[in-house]
Amino acid sequence: MTDNSAFEQLFGNAPLMAILRGMGVERTLATATRAWDLGITAVEVPVQTPTDVEALRVVADAARERGLVVGAGTVIAPEHVRQAAGAGAAFTVSPGLDIEIVRASHAAGMPSLPGVSTATEVQRALSEGLTWMKAFPASLLGTGWFPAMRGPFPQARFVATGGMGSTNAREFLDAGVRVVAVGSALEDEAQLPALAALLA
Repeated sequence: MTDNSAFEQLFGNAPLMAILRGMGVERTLATATRAWDLGITAVEVPVQTPTDVEALRVVADAARERGLVVGAGTVIAPEHVRQAAGAGAAFTVSPGLDIEIVRASHAAGMPSLPGVSTATEVQRALSEGLTWMKAFPASLLGTGWFPAMRGPFPQARFVATGGMGSTNAREFLDAGVRVVAVGSALEDEAQLPALAALLA
C-alpha cells in the first residue's frame, strides 16, 4: 500500500504547476526561476534524455536554495526512478498508472503522481492508497469528467495535465481540479504571467 497524500503539502494552496519539457539546462533553470518569482512554486522537469536529467539536477539544486522542491516527469521506467532520485527530485509524475513504478518511486522516498483517464484506473489507484492522480490528457477528457469522477470517488484529488494553458485553466479549476499543470503552452513567454494572474 502506498500513500501520496504528501502532495497536499507539496502543492500547498498553489493551483498551478509548470512542466518544463525539453528546454535544455539553461532555459529550464531560467523558466523555473521566472515561475517561482511569479508565485508558481510547483515545477516538474520530465526526464526523457540525459540533458533533461541534468536540467532536473540543476533546477532541484536551485529550488532547494529557495526552500522549494521539484518533481521528475514522464517517469515510465525503473531507470527513470533512479535518475530522478539521483538528481534530487522530491516526487515523480507518470503519464499512466504503473503500480511497479509507483512502488519503486515511493521506496526511493518520492511520492508518485500516476496518470489516469478512466474510472477503472482511478479505482485501481485508490485501492493502492493513492489519492492524488494526474488526469491525462485533461483537455480531451473535458471539464465534465471531473465532477463525474467525484461522484463515486470523492476522495480523489486531480492534477489536470495535457492541453492546459491560461485560456482554459480557470474552467478546469472551477470543475474541481486541484492543480492545473501547464507544459507545452509555456513555449509562449506570455503564459507564465497570465497563469500567475490566476493566483490572485
